Amino acid sequence: MIKREDLEKKEYENLSSFAAKSADSKGRALQEEKCQVRTEFQRDRDRIVHSKSFRRLMHKTQVFLAPEGDHFRTRLTHTIEVSQIARTIARGLALNEDLTEAIALGHDLGHTPFGHSGETILNNIHPGGFKHNIQSLRVVEVLEGSKGRYGMNLTAEVKDGIVNHTGPVKPFTLEGQIVRFSDRIAYINHDIDDAIRSGVIKLTDLPKGCIAVLGNTHRGRINTLVMNLIENSDGKNAIIMSDSCQEHMDKLRTYMFENVYHNEKVKKHEDLHRVETIIRSLYNYYLDHPESLPEERQEMIEEYGVAEIVKDHVAGMTDRYALNLYNELFIPKGWK
Repeated sequence: MIKREDLEKKEYENLSSFAAKSADSKGRALQEEKCQVRTEFQRDRDRIVHSKSFRRLMHKTQVFLAPEGDHFRTRLTHTIEVSQIARTIARGLALNEDLTEAIALGHDLGHTPFGHSGETILNNIHPGGFKHNIQSLRVVEVLEGSKGRYGMNLTAEVKDGIVNHTGPVKPFTLEGQIVRFSDRIAYINHDIDDAIRSGVIKLTDLPKGCIAVLGNTHRGRINTLVMNLIENSDGKNAIIMSDSCQEHMDKLRTYMFENVYHNEKVKKHEDLHRVETIIRSLYNYYLDHPESLPEERQEMIEEYGVAEIVKDHVAGMTDRYALNLYNELFIPKGWK
């Protein structure tokens, strides 16, 4: 039997001096008895994978609204791709793969239905604004509870990596910094793949300079960026990309915003209007009818306020649940 203490000892023996060690974790908000066979970070990973919020990512938009085809990314497949890239980098640098995986699997738990379009709308209508990374932290700290307890009670390292996978603050662990890079590497490249598949762009449309530096295939670009991070970060207490790769990855990201993310073929005006109508209508409905919220959410209103709980409920919906609920509440039965 391999016990937790054996795994913790192996971390000290095999991992870089810069790696986060599970035995040295800053700990959990609520102290718990430790697992016999799993490290603290392995336990966090398992809690995330078994959560309802993680399962719902399967039916949340990545970029393409209601794509016609089975091969387009969803928020769940994006999360899995981020995790795979991040684990490869962590392993190459002898950093803590379990911590990296836990952060990667949890980083998008707070995403809204209908992707960033839904996020923008909630940010506009909710009094406190809305950012998906802040909501992801709220999911693991408050919303994903069990048996009368709020939240998953994750370690400080995992929570820090989740909330700071985007935004101005850099994660305090190298594993969190890896996920921050891996998220961008994943979405830029898989969104190119989906955009080419959909006919929005052609491979020959991509900026020539970026392709010359990063590669002309999906796997080639990811390999270039992953190896560049490993080579430039090796032996350092920071995750660093070379200036050339960083510059061309940023240019490719800018190209995607100009030609894909804001392209009318991807985000048609009528679709965006429909998304706004659905999210605004559901948000306002629950503000007016808080008694219609799930019982466990109603119990939280006194502590957090009705607007915050309504935001939580709408943000947690999948695309199809939000659409079906809107039809049920607002479309006359004879019109369906």
